[in-house]
Amino acid sequence: MKISTKGRYGLMLLVDLAKQSTDAPISLKSVAERQNLSEHYLEQLIAPLRNGGFVRSIRGAYGGYVLARNPRDIVVKDIIFALEGPITIVDEDIDDGLDVLWTRLREAIHEVLDSLTLQDLVDMRGQSEHGYMFYI
Repeated sequence: MKISTKGRYGLMLLVDLAKQSTDAPISLKSVAERQNLSEHYLEQLIAPLRNGGFVRSIRGAYGGYVLARNPRDIVVKDIIFALEGPITIVDEDIDDGLDVLWTRLREAIHEVLDSLTLQDLVDMRGQSEHGYMFYI
């Protein structure tokens, strides 16, 4: 299983919106600049995020996007599913005698993704950005 750039960049986009923590709309251009991502690619990701109820669009000269819900109420698994579809480890129709392994692995991944919220990612990212620097 590999999370594609759709999943990774979609999470980065939502974390960025959550970190701004204002009700003012945020342009995709500003997100792209801050995260060093393609604005065009973010434009492709915003539709499934809007359809999934994660963001709202604000029209107008100063328009952009805001989170549709509190980051504490947005589960990472739901974001990944909206962008990537269901998570699979191996094709379901393959009978290789290792079904128990693949099932346990899939369940573990679901458990981790289901236990994290967007706010958790914001907090984790903040810790890594403001970590301690040691010099020798």
